[in-house]
Amino acid sequence: MKSDFQQILKELYKLQRLGIKTGLKHTERLLDACGNPHKKLKFIHVAGTNGKGSTCAMIFSILREAGLNIGLYTSPHLIRFNERIRVNGIPIADAAIVEFIELFYDDVKTIESTFFETTTAMAFWYFSKQKVDYAIIETGLGGRLDSTNVINPEISVITKVSVDHREILGNNIKKIAQEKAGIIKKGIPVISCIQTGSVQSVFEEKARSVGSDIQFITEPDHSDVSLDGTTFIWDDTIYTTSLIGHHQAVNASLVVAVVRALNHPITESLVIRGLKKTFWPGRFHVLSSINPIIYDVAHNADSIKCTLNTISSMFNTKPFGLFALKEGKELSLIAKSIKGHFETLWTFDDENGLLIRAVDLSNFLKEYNIHAQPISQLSEFVSSVSMDKPGLIFGSHYIAKQVFKHFQFSFDTGLI
Repeated sequence: MKSDFQQILKELYKLQRLGIKTGLKHTERLLDACGNPHKKLKFIHVAGTNGKGSTCAMIFSILREAGLNIGLYTSPHLIRFNERIRVNGIPIADAAIVEFIELFYDDVKTIESTFFETTTAMAFWYFSKQKVDYAIIETGLGGRLDSTNVINPEISVITKVSVDHREILGNNIKKIAQEKAGIIKKGIPVISCIQTGSVQSVFEEKARSVGSDIQFITEPDHSDVSLDGTTFIWDDTIYTTSLIGHHQAVNASLVVAVVRALNHPITESLVIRGLKKTFWPGRFHVLSSINPIIYDVAHNADSIKCTLNTISSMFNTKPFGLFALKEGKELSLIAKSIKGHFETLWTFDDENGLLIRAVDLSNFLKEYNIHAQPISQLSEFVSSVSMDKPGLIFGSHYIAKQVFKHFQFSFDTGLI
């Protein structure tokens, strides 16, 4: 089975060469070949720029605390492909992936489905087989033409929108918002956090045009952040999420509103317990608390700014930083976010050549008057972090395996 599975994974990854297709027809054709499993499921659909995964994870944790059978589809993965598709926290088994490909790979090839189109169909097929009560679905890019947008959810959720993937979604915030607004559908309620004026106007207009109620939830009245999590007050109630950062209090408030809006009785005590139990690795993930070293996959200007704001609110000093980044990111915007915020900064890359080379990233940063020394070993950074200053490893999902291995963090143990 192992060799079959590894070969199948290679075939799946080869589909990435087909790139990103804008449109739903390929996904619809593939789902039709699979028996249209998405028409048998209840969905919660989550779009946005930052915080989508964290929001999905908190919704999942609360609904699991309520004893429901829950599917979760997110991307990208940190260690193994299987993480993208989970039921009750358990990643899809290798055997189920093999089964899906054996059943439908001819259809995938005929339709010329992309990697994401194929994995989306696989997720819906698996969730249908597992008879989940709800499937929580994170969009890939945008919303309007994202493969996941074939669904008719119980509720649509939109997290904070900022500038990212301009080459695909549009070169300004209004165009990006229009793409995200694509998940707003006729008669389906929408819940969003407070957005900037132009973004909020786009969402309001789209909701009006399709006859959907839209709610912009107020931000928390107060939040306290520590290495143990984030405590905040929202709607006159005190909540704590295990996720760290003032931005996570905003995401968690959105989650509470979403869970309350579902046509399912969820008590406040279940909400409180679910938020506290949320586990979402790689997001302000404390790897070492003796001299705090934190890993965050933040990889655009807005998310990096949130991470740095969290650092500055918890510590009295600038952190040491280790920065890795994938090609195609908005380096000029990111440079503005990080400039002047680090005691010392190093650059790093991954073992598989998926990221900008550390030397090249260092040279790019020099153009913005940011000095960052390239290093080749994670241990070089760890040994350089002094006892009185925090260390921040940030910028990419693709270094997760190296990071978790170095810190002997047992991530892939089944339940996530």
